[in-house]
Amino acid sequence: MTIEEIKKFFDNDRFATGIGSVIESAEPGHAVISLNVEDKHLNGNNVVQGGVIFTIADFSCAVAACADGTISVSADGNIAYLRPGTGKKLFAEASCIKAGKKISYYETLISDENGAKIAKASFTMFRIAQ
Repeated sequence: MTIEEIKKFFDNDRFATGIGSVIESAEPGHAVISLNVEDKHLNGNNVVQGGVIFTIADFSCAVAACADGTISVSADGNIAYLRPGTGKKLFAEASCIKAGKKISYYETLISDENGAKIAKASFTMFRIAQ
């Protein structure tokens, strides 16, 4: 799929795009998602809410896994929060570690515009038969 086709397909992901996630780059097995941090993304401690960080991590894996034109969904996801998200922009970069016929394993690093590592996540992705 071209980047334009990938972006058009994921326009239908109303939650991820609704919070402001933007596909910066995508190719099979790799994707980068960005998010401009707004007040609505902050929790009571004035840092980015963990669910927002998890969402962009999950979204980056979905984009990377589906970029070859085959629909994949998350079967499992884990995240480790490394430091509070205090930047103005976040990036989630997903990479395929192991690709299988049905199951693939992805890792995502979430960082801010200054390169500070905010979280690290891993996802097992399941390819849906089409």
